Amino acid sequence: MARTVWRFTMAVNANPNTDGFYVEENKDNVYETVLGEIKYLELPLGITLGSVYDDQPNAHQKFMEKLDACIRNHDREIEKMCNFHHQGFVDAITELLKVRADAEKLKVQVTDTNRRLQDAGKEVIAQTEEIIQCRLQQRNITTVVEKLQLCLPVLEMYSKLKDQMNVKRYYSALKTMEQLEKIYFPRVSQYRFCQIMIENLPKLREEIKEISMSDLKDFLESIRKHSDKIGETAMKQAQQQKTFNTVLQKPNDVRYGKNKYINDDGISETRNEVVSKQNLDVEEEEEEEGHEDEVLTAHDLVDFSPVYRCLHIYSVLGDAETFENYYRKQRRKQARLVLQPQSNMHETVEGYRRYFSQIIGFFVVEDHILHVTQGLITRAYTDELWNMALSKIIAVLRTHSSYCTDPDLVLELKNLIVVFADTLQGYGFTVNRLFDLLFEIRDQYNETLLKKWAVLFRDIFEADNYSPIPVSNEEEYKTVISKFPYQDPELDKQCFPKKLPMSQSVPQIYIQVKEFIYASLKFSESLHRSSTEIDDMLRKSTNLLLTRTLSSCLQNLIKKPHIGLTELVQIIINTTHLEQACKYLEDFITNITNISQETLHTARLYGLSTFKDARHAAEGEIYTKLNQKIDEFIQLADYDWTMSEPDGRASGYLMDLINFLRSTFQVFTHLPNNNNDHAAMSGKVAQTACMSACQHLSTTLMQMLLDNELKQISMGAIQQFNLDVIQCELFANSEPVPGFHGETLQLAFIDLRQLLDLFMVWDWSTYLADYGQPGSKYLRVNPSTALALLEKVHRGMKDTNKKNIFAQFRKNDRDKQRLIETVVRQLRGLVNGMSQHS
Repeated sequence: MARTVWRFTMAVNANPNTDGFYVEENKDNVYETVLGEIKYLELPLGITLGSVYDDQPNAHQKFMEKLDACIRNHDREIEKMCNFHHQGFVDAITELLKVRADAEKLKVQVTDTNRRLQDAGKEVIAQTEEIIQCRLQQRNITTVVEKLQLCLPVLEMYSKLKDQMNVKRYYSALKTMEQLEKIYFPRVSQYRFCQIMIENLPKLREEIKEISMSDLKDFLESIRKHSDKIGETAMKQAQQQKTFNTVLQKPNDVRYGKNKYINDDGISETRNEVVSKQNLDVEEEEEEEGHEDEVLTAHDLVDFSPVYRCLHIYSVLGDAETFENYYRKQRRKQARLVLQPQSNMHETVEGYRRYFSQIIGFFVVEDHILHVTQGLITRAYTDELWNMALSKIIAVLRTHSSYCTDPDLVLELKNLIVVFADTLQGYGFTVNRLFDLLFEIRDQYNETLLKKWAVLFRDIFEADNYSPIPVSNEEEYKTVISKFPYQDPELDKQCFPKKLPMSQSVPQIYIQVKEFIYASLKFSESLHRSSTEIDDMLRKSTNLLLTRTLSSCLQNLIKKPHIGLTELVQIIINTTHLEQACKYLEDFITNITNISQETLHTARLYGLSTFKDARHAAEGEIYTKLNQKIDEFIQLADYDWTMSEPDGRASGYLMDLINFLRSTFQVFTHLPNNNNDHAAMSGKVAQTACMSACQHLSTTLMQMLLDNELKQISMGAIQQFNLDVIQCELFANSEPVPGFHGETLQLAFIDLRQLLDLFMVWDWSTYLADYGQPGSKYLRVNPSTALALLEKVHRGMKDTNKKNIFAQFRKNDRDKQRLIETVVRQLRGLVNGMSQHS
């Protein structure tokens, strides 16, 4: 109401300037209406009060006056009403005073009752409070039980997590963590202990990662230590499987050819029997090894659970890529360490075996990881790693195998490479490059074999006595024949004791050549090559042995100073029989490989040329040694070139030389002559040697006369020299070696004979007159040779005349001097003419 009055007053005050009579009358009615509405209406008064101020001056004051009048009327009405009800009020007060005493009594009674009631209710109140407290506790307990029932699974799972951590069940622990986070923690996330647990889970995960990574490092260290053992196991299994397959299958290759072999005792065996014995020996050895040591797999030797756990853990943690990268990086490092060989690896086969075992163990583990894990490594990764390793392995083997000088070690290395390749091939790795490497090592193996056999050949030649092999009975004869293919019907008819034409070195050389073929065959086995290729390899390596090693040994033997003419003759005999035995060596290789010699691309043995070359070298050495011996005798010559008269007989040195030549040429009768070929060869060598000796003797005697240091020669010395030449001609006429036709051998001394005849007869006019004519008596006398000797004789005559004072007064001596001077001038003219024409 006050707000209404205030609003009304404000409305009246809003138009203080309104006035006018008409307005006042109307306004009085309006004010009455407004007051009526104010009395009987609560809201809204805005429209009502607004009508008071409708553009009338002093509307507010007038309205307030009307309002005061209205208030006074109401006060009078209230006063009337109070006066009307006053007696009743007084009566009511009087009645209240009367009941006052009763009220006080009632109050005392009520107070006393209340006190007594309070005293009586104290125990009830106490029990009630206890009941309330119990009810509160019961409610709290129920609440706690409900909350604990909600929390207990969380705590149990967390306790389970701790237990799993303690027993190192990390993968299960991660699964438990995942359940806690997704299922249990959301139920109790409002509790502080839950927040602590939630905050602790990342730490536990990191701890699991660190522990699993530590286990992985231990695993990597373990497989690094056990790689060689794993590799040895895998190699043993591969060898056993290969032996088993070899026994089951019978391919038509070099291992199963129905061929004859000669064992160490000279007993013939088939190739099948030899291979069967080898297989039985291998099986027995493997059975014995199997009883001693059970074959274990890589899984038996290494616990792979750490890598499985670590992979699962990192996969659960969403960090599998990090784990894969780490694993591959570490394994690459280990691969580089495994591929690094020891510096002395080439010294023993164990060094190579350990090297191969470590590599095989490494890749066996990788193959196992590839097949039992998903995505940790891939086939592309293992292939890349293997190709990298293979390049390193090949480089290492090339380097270290080049240091191997023992063929047995090279053969062991080859066998290890084959087992190494077969083992890894069984695990799906490509090994073609290893077999290509084996062909390189095969060449090196052949080189080491050639060096070894060169020593064997030298030892055989050093130990040989270079005399025919004596056999005293049939058993000895068969023993020699079993070692060397020799057939001679004429010798078979002879009675014991008898001699085989070759020396002891021939069957020994033949046996060693066969042993070389066996040794070459050992390397060719297990190379997965055809019989044709193996046949070609055997023939090529045998050719190298014959043409290079044996040929070199023969050449060196022939050049040795202690090898005399007798030994050279025996060497010629030996090479002849070795040459004839080459066809048996070809048959021997054919029996091994089952490849016929008529095959288009079959190589032939070059032994024929080898032994022919050796024989020619021996013949040449015979000629050389004969000439050297002749030179040694010639050095013993002690001519008195100023002697006036000859001794009347040949010189002693020359007679010794001729006797030596006679005895030497008798040796040539021991050359092989059991057939026409041998006889032809024997005659040719003997004739060539004899002709060479006579020519060398003639040349040496001619050089002796024409020696520049010899300044003068007397006619007596010429006559003595002529006697020596006559003995040489008599030796040539005696046919020291059969087979010369007519005077062929005497022709070796024809130059010397004509020259000496010219001086002995002193037939210079005929020489000068017939010079250059085909039928000249002195056709073989060269003007320069005649001039040189004549000048020496002229100086000798002058020296003699000086010593004899009376000689210069003899007419014959003076005429001879003038003749010599004239002949010298004419000979010089001929020599100068020859120089101009040339």
